[in-house]
Amino acid sequence: MKNLLILSLLIVSYVLYSQDDEAGRKDLSLFNKKNINWHNKDYKKDKIVGSSVERLYKEYLKNLKPKKSIIVAIIDGGVDIYHEDLKDNIWINTDEIPNNGIDDDNNGYIDDINGWNFIGNKKGENLDKAPLEKTRMYGVLDKKYSNISQSEITDKKEYALYLKVKDSFEKDYQKDIQEANSLGQFLQNINMAEDYIKQYLQKDSFTNEDLKAIKTEDADLNSVIEFLTNVYSSGYDKKELKSYKSHIDNELKYNLNIDFHPRADIIGDDCNNYEQTDYGNNNVKGPSSSHGTFGAGVIAAKRNNGIGVQGVADSVKLMVLRVVPDGDEYDKDVALSIKYAVDNGANIINMSFGKDFSVNPHKVWEAVKYASDHNVLLVHAAGNEAENNDTIVHYPTDFVDNTDTVVNYITVGASDMKRNKNLPADFSNYGKTTVDVFAPGYELVSTAPENTYSLASGTSFSTPLVSGVAALIWSYYPELTATQLKKVLLDNVTYFGKRKVYLPLDGYGKRTKVKFGDLSVSGGVINAYKTYVYLLNKNK
Repeated sequence: MKNLLILSLLIVSYVLYSQDDEAGRKDLSLFNKKNINWHNKDYKKDKIVGSSVERLYKEYLKNLKPKKSIIVAIIDGGVDIYHEDLKDNIWINTDEIPNNGIDDDNNGYIDDINGWNFIGNKKGENLDKAPLEKTRMYGVLDKKYSNISQSEITDKKEYALYLKVKDSFEKDYQKDIQEANSLGQFLQNINMAEDYIKQYLQKDSFTNEDLKAIKTEDADLNSVIEFLTNVYSSGYDKKELKSYKSHIDNELKYNLNIDFHPRADIIGDDCNNYEQTDYGNNNVKGPSSSHGTFGAGVIAAKRNNGIGVQGVADSVKLMVLRVVPDGDEYDKDVALSIKYAVDNGANIINMSFGKDFSVNPHKVWEAVKYASDHNVLLVHAAGNEAENNDTIVHYPTDFVDNTDTVVNYITVGASDMKRNKNLPADFSNYGKTTVDVFAPGYELVSTAPENTYSLASGTSFSTPLVSGVAALIWSYYPELTATQLKKVLLDNVTYFGKRKVYLPLDGYGKRTKVKFGDLSVSGGVINAYKTYVYLLNKNK
């Protein structure tokens, strides 16, 4: 039973905190009503710890027009720009003539009408799956260090990195192998047990009632009945089990496979040559756009159009930059996409991605600094590992070598809807000095590809909520600098700093209580209403 419980928890974690490519739902009535738009509600008015967006619209913005349209660049795995609830809010590069095969605006990208796909080629092919960064680094460093003696090592720093990468890679690999074997055996045992019952009942299928009705002295049969009863009572779902098994198999085949090199075959560039920029295509949707489409809807799903969900910002255009495959993004693509966003007018860059290792962190940081120096606000997901970002680095970062930092950078954790001990989502990363603010990120409903909608959790979705609030405030107060905007957002959160909450859960042990204020810089949850009212009163 213990193994069954752990397996069930792993599957639940996978289902809730990953955004997969399964078909979304066209009918919003199929979702629990409590999940729809909760993230935009107000704590005082609704007793739900949302972002207070709807209260702001209702009390102050109803008859006001924004002073400026804000461009938000979404660096992700792609966005369905044709979605019924998004298409009116997609950025259009008016300096480019569509589909004429000419770089009309001389920005280095041909026919980049809505952004750019940095993981594609000129033939229209797309990179969809990629190894993790630790896999790529391990594949290179292991060849260099696996068969040499300590006395032959000249670069101690690189060797230390190799040992760290090796340890992390091997732990992940062995974990997946063990889970794949356990889950495979578990599924086989279930199939055998069900076949046993079918044969006993002389039926092609059976119900729980059929199982409970069996009365026998046969010890083997009773063991099978007990096993299946425990399985079914644990919340067993064969579809979810198979989906989780497919997820693990996918990780082993692609993400943790040191012999998998898709970039060389599809893109063919040198991913360490940052001067080589002539690659990619203008297909910003790509083959797997669920993750990016969901985040896009949180920011900018068309408000009050009678369909779908309510985005945060009503005067925003989404620039789409496809960078993140199924696996880890490449530093080169991240750096170039940030620079593209800045050079083409983005005001805010949403980055709902991250990884444990970075092969060229300085290059990415240079791009981050370039954005900060050009008055662009960067908003980044804290991560979903229930880890302390003060002690464990998750890339990209707003610092390099623990010294140089940028100011126009907000890191976001995920919160739940109730002001109780579970306020910080149990998967969310945190950090007293490295995570700036929390925002709703648990069981949100937003846009999914092909005019559908889905439910998902993660800091990947609390992050666009902060980007949306930042865009909303900036559209009414465009005179603010990015630095001033960040400060006013963090100074006007819904503050819960002194409240005792559960530390995000790492594993399945006893929960630890901490002050919510110890989990972030601001000690609170983003609040659009408070921020706007503060600025309104300040400017009277």
